[in-house]
Amino acid sequence: MKEFTETDIDRIEQIIDSQDREAAQKEVSVLHPADIAELFQELNLRQAEWLFNLIEDKEQKADVLMELDEEDRKKLLEGMAPEQIGHFIDLLDTDDAVDLIQELDEEEREEVIQNIGDVEQAGDIVDLLQYDEDTAGGLMGTEMIVVNENLSMPDCLKEMRRQAEDLDDIYYVYVVDDDNRLRGVLPLQKMITHPSVSKIKHVMEIDPMSVKTETPIDEVAIDFEKYDLVAMPVIDSIGRLVGQITVDDVMDEVREQSERDYQLASGISSDVDASDSVFAQTKARIPWLLIGIIGGIVNSLILGGFEAQIAAITALAIFIPLIGGTGGNVGVQASAIVVQGLANGRLDMKNAATQIGRECLVAMMNAVVISTVVFLYIFFTQPPNVKYTVSFAVGVSLFAVVIFATVFGTLVPLTLERLKINPALATGPFIQITNDVVGLLIYVGMSTWMLSVFGS
Repeated sequence: MKEFTETDIDRIEQIIDSQDREAAQKEVSVLHPADIAELFQELNLRQAEWLFNLIEDKEQKADVLMELDEEDRKKLLEGMAPEQIGHFIDLLDTDDAVDLIQELDEEEREEVIQNIGDVEQAGDIVDLLQYDEDTAGGLMGTEMIVVNENLSMPDCLKEMRRQAEDLDDIYYVYVVDDDNRLRGVLPLQKMITHPSVSKIKHVMEIDPMSVKTETPIDEVAIDFEKYDLVAMPVIDSIGRLVGQITVDDVMDEVREQSERDYQLASGISSDVDASDSVFAQTKARIPWLLIGIIGGIVNSLILGGFEAQIAAITALAIFIPLIGGTGGNVGVQASAIVVQGLANGRLDMKNAATQIGRECLVAMMNAVVISTVVFLYIFFTQPPNVKYTVSFAVGVSLFAVVIFATVFGTLVPLTLERLKINPALATGPFIQITNDVVGLLIYVGMSTWMLSVFGS
């Protein structure tokens, strides 16, 4: 991978500014499409467009387009006519072509599809656009080698050579019946050891692992990781082979999903990055910040009703941040464990009760340790006239807050998963704000009761 230094960027910008076409072509001709896409991030739109138009290799040009970030690609596409975009799509695999077309608005999509030169590929793209982009059907491509189970090995090899001329990579040879239903895969070893077999169905590996078109992408990713796959066939509801998902597509999707989950857990409501406009970033961040403000106002109202108790024993106010901070941390830890389990497939709604029970035991142990440590600290550091009230109020409150935060942090992501809402939401500000408010209510109630027992 090419590492661009500031000196490299300055040199390339000087080449562009001087309109030195020969030098510019020499620079990009030796670069991988991914490196060219990275270079474009360091240039302004005018410079990137000029350099992009100088790329002579049409396939390299199309690959560069797909390596760009979505926002950068969108900027380049805005300066292209539908005919030009359609020409690029002719050079792309169908899964990449669908991704590109989905980034266009409805009117542009129709114009671009009409300008795709390869009618067969255009038909495949139209079919793929019918699938939800978050399913196996929306992720798959149609480029693959498919042979009939009744072919002899010599005829099979001829058919494979014919199909391979249009493919960049070959992962598996899929075997289907006369109705195009998936029956097996043909290993390379069988081609070598059985060169003259009468029908390949006699030597193929039957019942290969596959997914249906409606299978969610996160389940597909789990299967790829679990079984160390490089590709997987996709079938429709009656078992017909309709496409193939490759590991590079899965990795791209997992990375994008991880970025979305991380942002959601951080309180960012939409997919943004550092290069987005100030308005876009503000719009993505402000919702949870406003919700946080509401939570803070609720806390201030609770404290307002607690004013007399704080006035009686000022030490009670010192430990308010401890209660809120502990509840937030415990809740986020619990929810993070559940979200991780849901993401990697080790936890589902079938074993939710077991997970809740396990988290309750963990909560009990954590609560005993934390509340005991804090109780002893307060008991031996506060003045004799308030140490009983404060130590019991804080210690018991912490115990209750840790239990509540753990159970709440476990139940919320499980509930969101059941409601088909991204459970990553449960690892962010939602958990922290809720635990702050509930923790403060518990502390206020416990402190009030302790004052009535021990007095001030």
